[in-house]
Amino acid sequence: MYFEQFYLGCLAHASYMLASAGEAVVVDPQRDVEIYLQAATAHGVSIRHIFETHLHADFVSGHNELAARTGAKIYIGEQAGAKFPHVAVRDGFELQVGRVRISVLETPGHTSESICLVITDEGKSPEPWAVLTGDTLFLGDVGRPDLSNRYTPAQLAGMLYDSLHNKVLRLNDRVLVYPAHGAGSLCGRNMRAERVSSIGTERMTNCALQIKSREEFVQHLTSNLPPRPEYFLQDADINRTGASALSDLPQLRPIEAIELKKLMDEGAIALDVRPGEQFAAAHVPGAINIALSGQFASWAGALLGLAASPVLIADSDNALAEARVRLARVGLENVLGYLKGGVASWSAAGLNLAAIPQIDVENLSDQMQRKAVQVLDVRREPEWEAGHIEGAVWWPLDNFKVAPPEIDRSVPVVVHCKSGYRSIIACSLLRRAGFEQVTDVIGGFDAWKQASLTVSAGNR
Repeated sequence: MYFEQFYLGCLAHASYMLASAGEAVVVDPQRDVEIYLQAATAHGVSIRHIFETHLHADFVSGHNELAARTGAKIYIGEQAGAKFPHVAVRDGFELQVGRVRISVLETPGHTSESICLVITDEGKSPEPWAVLTGDTLFLGDVGRPDLSNRYTPAQLAGMLYDSLHNKVLRLNDRVLVYPAHGAGSLCGRNMRAERVSSIGTERMTNCALQIKSREEFVQHLTSNLPPRPEYFLQDADINRTGASALSDLPQLRPIEAIELKKLMDEGAIALDVRPGEQFAAAHVPGAINIALSGQFASWAGALLGLAASPVLIADSDNALAEARVRLARVGLENVLGYLKGGVASWSAAGLNLAAIPQIDVENLSDQMQRKAVQVLDVRREPEWEAGHIEGAVWWPLDNFKVAPPEIDRSVPVVVHCKSGYRSIIACSLLRRAGFEQVTDVIGGFDAWKQASLTVSAGNR
């Protein structure tokens, strides 16, 4: 048996290919499917089957394009209500691929249609070898239960408890666990960074699996859920219908600086994808910075929404192409074009550039003692509760569709996150919202702790 995990770091997404006797299966494919076609060619196999463990909400799947290009069948849980040609599967469904047997477990909870795939390599053993758990069971956590318009989070959490304890955890402790997401995904809260585990390891170490009571499990899962980005339910709907091929997207249009200024005056979004330090040094006034180096697409989807029609600003053709693909991976397809010539062309057109000042933590501490600034922490709630700068205002970046309510526009605002990626995004959004005195903290809260400055913990 050939088996491979494909890990897409920017979305913390894992997809899989397995093959036997020249026949291949792809599980939970990403939007850009060329990697699976290349892998199939390299291993001399043909893709004949595609499984979706559920209707993904955090990314747009490539199942439609992959099926169109290979003739493969798509398999998905019966409860999905899928509108593309597919095989609806339930408990007990099995697919034989050479010496490999794939058995379906219906595991509702993260979503009502969620399934897990038990893999048996009969060439080596009659016992199951691994289980592909989708978003039902992660390494260190389980899937969030609030992605349904049909069921309440409490109802889904109860289903998930039953799915885990009555089905998944009945597998042998030696069975390997391969989930659809890793640390950093918003589909869970406490995922570990590893890419594979085992049923036995998760049984002993997974915090959600230590909860023995169904009632307590439901309470745990429905408390302090991270904000659900608006685009999650939209992506699930796109995946229910099936997305178009990436090749169908129109070519990006070059836009001159003067035209971009006019578009921005009319409300258009300029999305600068350069690194944060470059953006801070010089940028188009009013542009939003979301750097390609981090979870670019997730933040773009959450903060801009799928209906946005941004103009991209980048420092290379490769960066523009990468930004386009990564936006499409979450369903943000309506890109107006790109600033021809980048930031340099803005200056060449006689237009002024803006900058965001930055401050180190020692100088920030001094200014706070003199009460010269107000500090804004844009990290998520668990980060804040684990430790924060005393006197800071907390408003997570996830909430930035609304300006922070406790910030005084007349007093300079200093913004920080963990290390600097999110704080520059927040600074650009504050500037765009009309906050004039905005400064970014170099190195963020990590730098504050490394300097042994005072840290408070607990709630606000």
